[in-house]
Amino acid sequence: MAHGLQLSFFVGAQKPRRGFSQNQSMPLAPVPSPAPAPVATRWQGLPPVASAETVVLVLGSFPGAASLRLRQYYAHPQNHFWKILQALWPQHPLPPAGADDHYAQRCDWLLARRLGLWDVYESCEREGSLDTAIRNAQVNDFARLHGRCPRLAALAHNGAESFRHAPAALASLTAHHPTQIDAVRLPSTSPANASWSFDRKLAAWGELMAAHGLLD
Repeated sequence: MAHGLQLSFFVGAQKPRRGFSQNQSMPLAPVPSPAPAPVATRWQGLPPVASAETVVLVLGSFPGAASLRLRQYYAHPQNHFWKILQALWPQHPLPPAGADDHYAQRCDWLLARRLGLWDVYESCEREGSLDTAIRNAQVNDFARLHGRCPRLAALAHNGAESFRHAPAALASLTAHHPTQIDAVRLPSTSPANASWSFDRKLAAWGELMAAHGLLD
């Protein structure tokens, strides 16, 4: 006896199936319609954190998922942003992360260092937190910051996606109030920027802050 799988094919007349003649074909199953494309969620960004004393405005691209959920800038625990600031001003203890009142204290701490925070995008469609997933973005109206920040001297772009909009941001800020404002691309503090060590990021950010007299 042969062992294994045996396939048999029968050729010739076959007994018709009940209910169908030999010349009648089987009914075809209906073809389902393609599912509609998912609609991307449109997210609204965070308001600026700035004051009349702001000298350097840090511009990200758009808040990540954790920041949007908590409505706090750089809320992801692996982001180096707040760690870098604490390392640059060790003599001024940074308020802890967590509750809303602690975040408000962090913002006050940042403003006391003559810094400001905002993003280049006011709103966008995005799945996840990566800049490469941003679609249909609306750029912020930077012109309204000029009167609010008369001492503004530099835009610190936190990463490449933010820096893409440096020319537009500068043009908007200086259109009706000609002044000298620098735009500097800094290494992203995002955990996705793993090619830069913390120490390299710290050195680059520290150089800009020192150039504008903020580390005195």
